[in-house]
Amino acid sequence: MRKLSVRCGTVAVLTLAALAVAGSVNCAYAADAGKRPNVLLAIGDDISWQHFGCYGSAFVKTPVFDSLAQSGVKFNNAFCSAPGCSPSRAALLTGKHIWEIEEAGTHASNFPAHLQVYPEILQEQGYFIGYTGKPWGPGKYTINGRRSNPAGPGFNKNKIENTDLISQSISKTDYAKNFEDFLDQRPKDKPFCFWFGAHEAHRRFDFKSGVKNGKKLEDAVVPGFLPDNETTRHEMLDYAIEVEWYDSHLGKMIEMLKEAGELENTLIVVTADNGMAFPRAKANNYEYGVHMPLIVSWPVKVSGNRVVDDPVSLIDLAPTFLEAAGIEAPEAMSGKSLLGILFSEKSGIVEPSREFVLSGRERHTHAREDNLGYPIRAMHTIKYTYIRNLKPERSPTGRECNDVDSSPSHSLMLKNQNSKLAQLAYGSRPLEELYDRQKDPYCLNNLAKNPEHRGVMDKMWQEMEGALTKAGDPRFNGYGDIWESYPRYSRMRDFLGFNESGKYNPEYVEKAVDQMKKVDVKNPAYEQRAKR
Repeated sequence: MRKLSVRCGTVAVLTLAALAVAGSVNCAYAADAGKRPNVLLAIGDDISWQHFGCYGSAFVKTPVFDSLAQSGVKFNNAFCSAPGCSPSRAALLTGKHIWEIEEAGTHASNFPAHLQVYPEILQEQGYFIGYTGKPWGPGKYTINGRRSNPAGPGFNKNKIENTDLISQSISKTDYAKNFEDFLDQRPKDKPFCFWFGAHEAHRRFDFKSGVKNGKKLEDAVVPGFLPDNETTRHEMLDYAIEVEWYDSHLGKMIEMLKEAGELENTLIVVTADNGMAFPRAKANNYEYGVHMPLIVSWPVKVSGNRVVDDPVSLIDLAPTFLEAAGIEAPEAMSGKSLLGILFSEKSGIVEPSREFVLSGRERHTHAREDNLGYPIRAMHTIKYTYIRNLKPERSPTGRECNDVDSSPSHSLMLKNQNSKLAQLAYGSRPLEELYDRQKDPYCLNNLAKNPEHRGVMDKMWQEMEGALTKAGDPRFNGYGDIWESYPRYSRMRDFLGFNESGKYNPEYVEKAVDQMKKVDVKNPAYEQRAKR
C-alpha cells in the first residue's frame, strides 16, 4: 500500500446543485478547511450492545473496540431505528427513522432514489467513498435508478482461503485487504468515507466453533430470556468468535491508517445494525434487539476515555458525519448531530434535552400471509422501554415462528412451547408493554399490567404519539396499510403459491394492487408513488 498524505484536501466550492443537496457550510464544529476528517464506519451484523468487552462482556474478547472506547467516547444508551438489518441500515444512511423513508423502512424492499444518504452527499463535496462486506440490504436499489448501493461503490474482490478462517460460517470477504485496495485507489488530495460492513455475527453459525477455537462452555453468559443449557451456551460462544473476527479486521484497518499517518484525523464509529440473532432479540424492540454498541473515536478532535449516558440513535450518525466535514445536514434528516456531545469533554448526561429515542419495526422476514408485518413503535429512555404493538392480533413471530432466525436454540425452544421463555418469545403480545431496563435488563416483567405504572405509560404514549404524528408516520396519519403494499424482493415462503425465489404469481400481484387501492393516501409523496 502506498504512503498516504496527511493532507486531506481543501473544501470544495459548493455548486448550486450541491447546495441544493447538502445545504450551506456550517462552521460551528467544522474541521479546519485543509483537514476535513476521514470517516470510517464499522458496522457489525446482528450484535447486541452487551457483547463487546468494553460493555462488560468477559467471554467476548474485543481488544480493538475496547481500545477505541478508551481513546474515544462510549455511548451507553444508543439505539437503532429498527431491529432488522435492511431498515436499520437505511435509517442510518438517511439520518431518518424508518417511518420517514417509505419502502426503505421495511425489510427487503427497495430504496427510493429521492432519499439522500450521507455517503453520496460527502462524495459530492469531494470525498472518496466505498464499502466492503455488507452494505445496505437485502433489497433492490437499482429498481429505482440508483447506480450503486446507498453505502457506496463496493470493494469486495479480495477473499480469504478456507484454511485461514476460524469458522466455516465466517465470511470469506477479506475486509482489511479490500480496505487497503480502497486506500490505494483514493486520490491523494481527497478525504475518504468508508463503510466496513462485517457480515458477522449473522446466522448461520458453525455449531461448536467457539469451543473449537478455545472457548469454554462455563464462560458463556446466557441472557435471561433464553434457556441456559449446553446448546445455547455453545451458540453464545459461536456468536462470540464472530464478533471477535469483526474486531480483528477493524484492528488491521487501524494499523493501515497509522502507517499512512491518517489515524489522528479519522472519525471512527463502531456499532451494529441490530441485536443478536436469537429468539426475543433480533426483530424485536426489546433490549437485546435495538440497544446497540456505539463507540466514537476521533483523536485529533475528541477527548477520550469518556462514557456518555444520553439516549442517542444511529440516525444521529449521518448528520454527525456531515457536520464534521463542514456540511450542513439536509433539513429532512431527523437525526441530531453528536458533535456537541463529542466535543464537550464531559461524561454522563451531556445534553439533557435528549430525553428519549424512538424505534419501530414493520415487516422482517416473509412470515405471514399477504406479506403482512408485525408493526411496533417503541420509546426508550435511560430507565424505561415502552412498546406499542400496533397489531396485537397478529402473531409476533408469524406462521410456524418463521420470523425468528433458524438456530439450534430456536429449535429447542419450539419443542417446548409451553415453557415461560417460549411463551415470551413466540406467544401473543398485548397492545402495551413497559420494562424497567435498569431492574429488568432482559425485559421479562411487563409493568404495563401494574396500575401504578399507568402514569409513566400515559406520558410516554402521549409523547410518542405526538412525535410520530408530527413526523408523518403512516401508522399515525391514517394510511398505515401502505406498509403492507410494499414489495419484498427477498426469499418468499409458499403461503400464496409464489415460489422460493421470490417471484410473485399473478394472484399475489393482484392482491398487492388491491391492497394499494384500499390505502387512504393523505401524504402527497405517497400519492405520487402510488401513481407510479
